[in-house]
Amino acid sequence: MSEFFDPYNADRPLMLKCSCGRDHTIADHHAEVAADSAAVELRRRRETAEFEAYSNEFIEATLVKALFPHDEVRRRFLRAVGKGTAMAAIASVLPVASLQAMAQEKGALEKTNLKIGFIPITCATPLIMAAPLGFYQKQGLNVEVTKTAGWALVRDKMINKEYDATHFLSPMPLAISMGLGSNAVPMNVATIQNINGQAITLALKHKNNRDPKNWKGFKFGIPFDYSMHNFLLRYYLAENGINPDTDVQLRVIPPAEMVANLRAGNIDGFLGPDPFNQRAVFDEVGFIHVLTRDLWNGHPCCAFGTSTEFIQKNPNTFAALYRAVLTSAAMARDPKNRELIAKVIAPSQYLNQPEAVLTQVLTGRFADGLGKIQNVPERADFDPMPWQSMAVWMLTQMQRWGYVKGDVDYKAVAEKVFLITDARKHMKDLGQPFAAGGGYTKHTIMGKAFDASKPAEYLNSFAIKKLS
Repeated sequence: MSEFFDPYNADRPLMLKCSCGRDHTIADHHAEVAADSAAVELRRRRETAEFEAYSNEFIEATLVKALFPHDEVRRRFLRAVGKGTAMAAIASVLPVASLQAMAQEKGALEKTNLKIGFIPITCATPLIMAAPLGFYQKQGLNVEVTKTAGWALVRDKMINKEYDATHFLSPMPLAISMGLGSNAVPMNVATIQNINGQAITLALKHKNNRDPKNWKGFKFGIPFDYSMHNFLLRYYLAENGINPDTDVQLRVIPPAEMVANLRAGNIDGFLGPDPFNQRAVFDEVGFIHVLTRDLWNGHPCCAFGTSTEFIQKNPNTFAALYRAVLTSAAMARDPKNRELIAKVIAPSQYLNQPEAVLTQVLTGRFADGLGKIQNVPERADFDPMPWQSMAVWMLTQMQRWGYVKGDVDYKAVAEKVFLITDARKHMKDLGQPFAAGGGYTKHTIMGKAFDASKPAEYLNSFAIKKLS
């Protein structure tokens, strides 16, 4: 008999389902077997001296990047003081975290059983894969990663303390901390989960209508008001002369429902997270109009975060979580691991997506729905640095579109919510002017430079905005 059915076996009921006896399809069974095999290989790589060195270097490079936002300053400093002195000085301020949680390295964990929420999208890859690959366990944590239906539910469960930490849209902790759309509860971004990893996807009927200036009357899906998806779509439309509040309709749709809404004709397109852009192509209902990487290369999408209260009460647990997520991000960032990671996160308990879809997203070699195969390795990447300048940009867009009323102390909010480093306090002894640079760097969005030191000037430069 085949591996799937055995009608003449008296020891097992004939359920016409999987031969393993579980209530799932044969396809699901094969996906789980592939995931298990991939996880075994990735765990093997995790234990190698090569990955240990790579991971440590990745984490240290991430932290050094926080101290030196501008690479030419880093190089000038190294030439001035030498590698040994620089390493000793940097070691005095590492690891990162505003409450020195990381400095309590390997301290007794205040809490070991944790529940972490996630939305089933590729942005959550480091948080998700840290579970089956044992990164949480290695830090002494017993973590339940819990699939969640939508972003409003993620917010509510964090406010109600049902989750200890979560996969956030990177603007969400800013909004929650400021009391926008909910009660004000101080939240923090510890790491960015992913950069890039989004796209504007349109229905196939618009293949010959690629000029956004012609999109008046379109209906677009976004996953949440306080999302990079919303802010980038609004930015893109406005740069092309379309007022996102009057010329089109923007509808909040959970990511998992975007493709179905596109198929049903309820929307003309969406700016959403992967894998749903690629899933629309896979299902032959849409095409990828533009990757958000082409609007702002290196833009943040999702984040790993928790409440300020959790960090204050559980600094060692937070430090352990931080180490686990950073190590997982190090593995996710290495291109040679991407195909195996696609297998690990494909099964139903995680993303519940065809492996082929996830592989296309994570490797950057993908069908665009327009008859071409594109090769964009940086389509999605995993750079954990939570630049406070990114937070300032998000705040300018919240104010631009009326989500925030009145004056905003951009810098104060950014530095309170986006945890990056205490370097400015500790590096003063070195007498280095760069110490004041902190967590700020320059960004370019659709060819326009953004300087976080001049947010009001930037905001006032836009012709299309809700502000009068």
